[in-house]
Amino acid sequence: MDRRSFLKKATLASGAVAATSLAAPAIAQNKRTLKMVTSWPKNFPGLGTTAQRLADSITTMTDGRLTVKLYAAGELVPAFEAFDAVSSGTADLYHTSDYYFQGKHKALNFFTSVPMGLTANETDAWINHMGGQELWDELLASFKIKPFLAGNTGAQMGGWFNKEINTPEDLKGLKIRMPGLGGEILRRLGATAINLPGGEIFASLQSGAIDATEFVGPWNDLALGFFKVAKFYYYPGFHEPSGSTSLGINLDLYNSLSKADQELFKRAALAENNLSYSEFNARNGAALNTLLNKHKVDLKPFPDEVFQAIFNVAEEVTKEVSNEDDISKRIYESFLTVRREVGGWNRIAEQTFTQKRGKALG
Repeated sequence: MDRRSFLKKATLASGAVAATSLAAPAIAQNKRTLKMVTSWPKNFPGLGTTAQRLADSITTMTDGRLTVKLYAAGELVPAFEAFDAVSSGTADLYHTSDYYFQGKHKALNFFTSVPMGLTANETDAWINHMGGQELWDELLASFKIKPFLAGNTGAQMGGWFNKEINTPEDLKGLKIRMPGLGGEILRRLGATAINLPGGEIFASLQSGAIDATEFVGPWNDLALGFFKVAKFYYYPGFHEPSGSTSLGINLDLYNSLSKADQELFKRAALAENNLSYSEFNARNGAALNTLLNKHKVDLKPFPDEVFQAIFNVAEEVTKEVSNEDDISKRIYESFLTVRREVGGWNRIAEQTFTQKRGKALG
């Protein structure tokens, strides 16, 4: 082998070694572990499991390039500090319900649920096609958070009570766990509304610290064992005709991602929003049958007089949010458009169909 050929091969070989030595650190540097905090107990059915499934999906879809490590409520920050953790950058992501943080801005209620508000499919229509996402982005940009829908409980139950509710007067003096604007409505009707994380409700109900509670619906309520300490189970859930959960991403982190990764987060959240809602619908029916037939729960509708009293105050409370500032006013007006237009369609289509189907089935 002549000298020139030898040097050429040696150069190529050394170049290959150099490329190999550079490639490994470069790949390693592209890998990131992201901290996701939640407001849910670890692996709690329907909420904790939704958060974990979303974390796992992002990890899988990036082949581990972005590994999402989930911290349940209390593991990294308390349940009601998830918002601040992501806003400040202490955590990268949250999975929670934004109405827990109405102290930051009252209009956050609209992006979980407001009393007498939107159903799950109406919420999806608003966020995905009627300007809701843009309003949400604008609201949370000031807190350095990028939000996405990432789950929905569907219509919720009215809650568990230690006494019957026959008239609006029966609400007076009642100590009830209810967050968001629903809690404010009950306060104006004479109750004492308390906000508690899911993991603290049973003990509070058992000890008498509260007289009643709502949480989600039969699947979650069965898991938490409320039937052991409360007798009456009321419906429907005036306070949450649906219950959106959200993925919040630290805005600096989100802006640092490639367009492809930003789209990946969006699509992962969208998929989980659908999976979560369908799972709640799949599980609630069987759980309700267990509560009624095995545990002999006393299922009751709110009397019309009670529901009407709640409705009247609900409209007042929700409208008041629009007076907070310009963004609140625009969110409220957009919400009203959706409730009128999509809600009107639903009354003609789905609501009429399900009512007539029920009548035909007997």
